[in-house]
Amino acid sequence: MPLSDDEKTLLNRLQIKVGRAERRNRVLEAYYEGEQRVEQLGLAIPPELRRFLTIAAWPGTYADEIAARTTLEGFELPDATEADEQLWRIWQANGLDSEAKLGQLDAIVRGSSFVVVGAGDADTPDAPSPEGGDDDRERSAEIPLITVESSDEMAVELSPRTRQPVGAAKFYSDDGIAHATLYLPDVTIWLKRQSAAWVEMDRDEHDLGVVPVVPLVRGARLSRRDGRSIFTRIIGLTDAAARALTNGQVATEALAVPQRWAAGLSPEDFRDPKTGETLPTWEAYFGALWASKNPEAKFGAFSAADLANFDVIVSLYAKLVSGVSGLPMRYLGQATTNPPSAEGILADESRVIKQVEDYQTALEAAWERVMKIAVRIRDGRWDPRMEQLETQWRSAATPTRAQAADAAVKLVQQKIIPREAAWVDLGYSAARRKKLAELFAAEEARDPMAEIARGMAGADRPVVAGVDAG
Repeated sequence: MPLSDDEKTLLNRLQIKVGRAERRNRVLEAYYEGEQRVEQLGLAIPPELRRFLTIAAWPGTYADEIAARTTLEGFELPDATEADEQLWRIWQANGLDSEAKLGQLDAIVRGSSFVVVGAGDADTPDAPSPEGGDDDRERSAEIPLITVESSDEMAVELSPRTRQPVGAAKFYSDDGIAHATLYLPDVTIWLKRQSAAWVEMDRDEHDLGVVPVVPLVRGARLSRRDGRSIFTRIIGLTDAAARALTNGQVATEALAVPQRWAAGLSPEDFRDPKTGETLPTWEAYFGALWASKNPEAKFGAFSAADLANFDVIVSLYAKLVSGVSGLPMRYLGQATTNPPSAEGILADESRVIKQVEDYQTALEAAWERVMKIAVRIRDGRWDPRMEQLETQWRSAATPTRAQAADAAVKLVQQKIIPREAAWVDLGYSAARRKKLAELFAAEEARDPMAEIARGMAGADRPVVAGVDAG
């Protein structure tokens, strides 16, 4: 079936968006990797000295710090007290422990990335082996395929009313042949480029009613729903620091070693007395030149250049970047006189922690929509409970292990939270919490004193590890 005119127009618009994003992404990727070009190095550094260019890789440090603190740990349904095992099974079967991290980092660096949800097949990570039985095949079919895609290859078009995708497309090459996949609310179409035109190869009439593509966006605004890079506000300061560092490199090469001078030398002083050959520059500079038969010859040295001003200016740019980004100065290579205390670390990182929490809030709706579509594909119907799905995130703060444990013990002892909630606060995974519960149950079954302790404590007094916590 050929594409309709509306489908062709949508595909062309999306291809233009991908092209624009790809050009922008090349620049942002260079800043992340510390490989950007710095223009207008200044009159002091001619083009032939560009090999001394030194980059301050602060954007990459900023992005990695936000990404490292953004870790999804599970999904909780409204009628459950623990992370849902089936949803987490879908998550892990698709390798999203690592893939989600990659998508979230791309959204930080580039402003957006994308998640595609489809029906599982033999290529899914949880697919059975050819020797597997019917039960294995049934389990594989239950797990939808979820992939994370780059904005280098994919774009979406949002509804101005619902703010949800009304169309999406992925463009890629295979053996030098251009391919595209067009995602629409009720159909997915696979295309190949032939004779300067897109030719349909296959289509899937899935009748989902929604586009199975979800954008992961950072820094969205009402006027820019596709997000923006976290580097936007620090690129200029990073370039300024790079220029200062490069000036420092050139000054170190040319002026850090005291320059020598000599007066009253003759051409013979620059020749090897044995061979008569002209001395190499380095040999003349480092020793052979500093003697002469001329008694009137004079030698001396200029003072070495003071390079402290470069440290001052780079420190100034680091402070400006810290003020804009919220990164502590120690993350930018600026050591403090005294090591910070645990309380000082938390205060120093407060803005970073708040940024991560805001980013997690933005990601929650996206990942919950991903799981909602995945369950629809798995079950063949929309589950109303998924409308109240909650996402569990690891704490973005960096308290010490002792602080976290101390706080959890106090909360349990004061009967503010149960023991299982303390495990969540300590960052234990759902699988680890389940195993701990089994271990406690087994321990209490072997220990007759636990029954006595529970009887003495009363029904309203919690027992931690078989000991009265009241």
